[in-house]
Amino acid sequence: MHVLVLNGPNLGRLGSREPEVYGSVTHDELVEQCLLWGGELGLEVEVRQTDDEAELVQWLHEASDTAAPVVLNPAAFTHYSYAVRDACAQLTSTLVEVHLTNPAAREEFRHTSVISAVATGTIAGFGAGSYRLALRAIADSERR
Repeated sequence: MHVLVLNGPNLGRLGSREPEVYGSVTHDELVEQCLLWGGELGLEVEVRQTDDEAELVQWLHEASDTAAPVVLNPAAFTHYSYAVRDACAQLTSTLVEVHLTNPAAREEFRHTSVISAVATGTIAGFGAGSYRLALRAIADSERR
């Protein structure tokens, strides 16, 4: 099963961007971990990152057209991108929204997600482990 792991703006800066908040794992290390975890679950994982809203929407359309399950960390787009939300609403397979930190425990503007209402589920607050849990959730839900 092919799974897309899609990361939004600034996540390419992991490891150097506020490590006291987001941890020391780099995006390259996160990619390696996702590939390893996916392989352990029998998943073919492809990880992508963009700072461009239009590119993220195109990737979500691709997932919709191919019925690929998605792990999505929309990053800042979580809180305001109705374009990303509407693209997510078109998905026909499992969508797991992930966050490295727990947005509900952070600044008030981070408390609202326009994505979560159209996601199958949300996993937040476990650092890079949030992705591992999301891949497990996809493996479990897509095999039912």
